Amino acid sequence: MKGEVVAESTNKFERWTIGGIREALLAKRVSAQELAEDYLGRIARENPKLNAFLALSPERALKQAARVDAMVASGAELPALAGVPVAIKDVISTHGVTTTCGSRILENYVPPYDASAVARMESAGAMMLGKTNCDEFAMGSSNENSAYGPVHNPVALDRVPGGSSGGSAAAVAAGLAVAALGTDTGGSIRQPGGFCGIPALMPTYGRVSRYGLIALASSLDRIGPFTTTVRDAAEVMNVIAGRDANDATSARAAVPDYTAALGESVEGLRIGIPREYFGPGMDPAVRHNIEAGIGALEKLGCKTVELHMPHTEYAIAVYYILLTAEASSNLARFDGVRYGPRDTGDGTLMGMYRATRGHLFGDEVKRRIILGTYVLSAGYYDAYYRKAQQVRALITRDFEDAFKKVDLIVTPTSPAPAFKLGEKTNDPLAMYLADIYTVTGDLSGVTGISVPCGLTPEGLPVGLQIFGPHFAEARVLQLAHAFEQTTHVN
Repeated sequence: MKGEVVAESTNKFERWTIGGIREALLAKRVSAQELAEDYLGRIARENPKLNAFLALSPERALKQAARVDAMVASGAELPALAGVPVAIKDVISTHGVTTTCGSRILENYVPPYDASAVARMESAGAMMLGKTNCDEFAMGSSNENSAYGPVHNPVALDRVPGGSSGGSAAAVAAGLAVAALGTDTGGSIRQPGGFCGIPALMPTYGRVSRYGLIALASSLDRIGPFTTTVRDAAEVMNVIAGRDANDATSARAAVPDYTAALGESVEGLRIGIPREYFGPGMDPAVRHNIEAGIGALEKLGCKTVELHMPHTEYAIAVYYILLTAEASSNLARFDGVRYGPRDTGDGTLMGMYRATRGHLFGDEVKRRIILGTYVLSAGYYDAYYRKAQQVRALITRDFEDAFKKVDLIVTPTSPAPAFKLGEKTNDPLAMYLADIYTVTGDLSGVTGISVPCGLTPEGLPVGLQIFGPHFAEARVLQLAHAFEQTTHVN
């Protein structure tokens, strides 16, 4: 049954958009300094309730504001993100600003350089307000695994904001930043976006440089934006996308203007609806809103096509084998020798390793390191890791076959709305299943976005997920924008 998309906004906070800031600066209705001070004041008032920010960078933001105001005064052409207050997930390196990955093992670590995505945003005039809370080393689906406390969902403070990029999602949803960067390894951009009721884009693997991203799983990790409108997500992508000589995995594919097609008709687009994403475990309110969203797309002239993606059922198992294997390898460097604090243990080298990693890593990180080390060990590598890589190729082929029949694929972002804080912390498997609709996109390397798709009867946001082929962000954004304009969710 297809109902009506709930049209009311989840927004309780005054919001600026990137375009609105540009217009206001040019008209001299506001200065960049006033914007920076206003947002820093908002953070001071609201963050104690949300715990979305772990570190602030007011001097850096105000210094950038002065540059932007000088450009306005001189009549110089303003760059794309001039005066836009932004937040950065705390797994992304920022020169001179603490970057902890939500972990005690990197407590007080200050990187000596900026990640490429951060440098590009600041070159485009963005004002970095600070670093946002996240699950430790991006390992989590609720932002409850941070060593510095959980983030609260600004829509409902007793609910999780999603993970692992929950701080970035909460900051934008609460009006504490106009845009934020997060990372997506198994759904960590799209799921928090869905839970907090804002657009959240996962670019194609290789579309945005990972240089400066502290890796969780190097074959899966992506950097992408949270914003309050789809157009703003396109504006940020125009800045951060593209080849980077510092990242060998970044793609050489040309970067289009992601805003160019936003107003074009989506009539005639073939939209795939994979039945594997509409199983019995879906919350009834989510199902109702997603079916209503599909109905809205049909009213726009899209043609829906039922799809069969047969290897979807194996995605969670494959993901948690490959993720843990790569995490085990990537996190081996955090041993108390070069980064962060050190626990000397019994005074021996091995004792120092054991004490530092045992005392300073959280339970979820240790769980995944142990699992990853196990699946990579002699005697189990072929049975687990190699087999998971083979099934990953089959999941990728499912997407390739699907995109021969359709232009885009539409699914729920998550099977349920934001759950209560503490509800799943003692059940890792239930927590892992929160990613059941998102991990397939990471495994296959495609692009995807979550856009708001109504509310549950309790007022909790529902996210509609749109997948596109590799490097088809422009088409994904086009459909997301058309859907956003039709449903008036924002």
